Amino acid sequence: MNEKDISLISEWNSFVNNVNYNLIEKCLKLAQILEYPDLDISMEIEKIKEIGVNFRNRITESKNPTYTISLLNEFLFDVEEFQGDLDDYYNPKNNFLNYILEKRSGIPITLCIVYTEIAKYAGLDLKIVGFPSHVIVKYEEEMILDPFNRGRLLELEDLQEILYQNYGDSAEFDADYLNEISNEKIIIRMLRNLKNSYTDSFAYEMAITCNQMILRMVPNSPDEIRDLGILEEKLQNYENAIKFLNKYLEMEPNAEDVDFVLELIKEMRDKISQ
Repeated sequence: MNEKDISLISEWNSFVNNVNYNLIEKCLKLAQILEYPDLDISMEIEKIKEIGVNFRNRITESKNPTYTISLLNEFLFDVEEFQGDLDDYYNPKNNFLNYILEKRSGIPITLCIVYTEIAKYAGLDLKIVGFPSHVIVKYEEEMILDPFNRGRLLELEDLQEILYQNYGDSAEFDADYLNEISNEKIIIRMLRNLKNSYTDSFAYEMAITCNQMILRMVPNSPDEIRDLGILEEKLQNYENAIKFLNKYLEMEPNAEDVDFVLELIKEMRDKISQ
């Protein structure tokens, strides 16, 4: 990593671990560091506030939460015209809140963040749920909602279908999948999305930056250490790659991908010795 990248990682480390910053601020800082160096975070926060105030002003009477959620859905998806991005789902920018606010479309995790934030202006305390492969929202234990699909109310069979689509027919629903996810895990999930998107588009330096940002939050994550080694290999930084992959094997000697990692290390050593 060059000095600029090291400086950005250090800046991220200070910001993300500061308890005085909330989820929205950390998400915007993420965008600023990775893609939008001139981003005015305060201005983006004001945009969200304006949407929230507009929603609050549309509520003329206080009724039950179900009614308020129906108003929230109408406001965000019909009036403000937010929607799930089906055409360009894996675009890394779909993980940046400023991009979502401008484009009015996004992926489940970013739409859930916007959805829960605007709900606060009506006094609704919605929780983000880290359901496997598809982040959703819940109101207490009564309602499971999908902001990616216009706030649709999800039943158990809908959740099972999401699992089938992403993991095959053998996937089984677990009640723990509906637990609230912490802000830290939301950020990590976004960074992993970004790492995968950058890797798929061969932007390996950007993927490494995301990987390093995750490791500032969870320094001893075996998967991130392994992925860092794999990414360094793609950049032909073989000695660094071997170092990280050996560390992974020390941490996870019985991992399912041990044979793959050992073979990759052998190939790199052969290349170094040539």
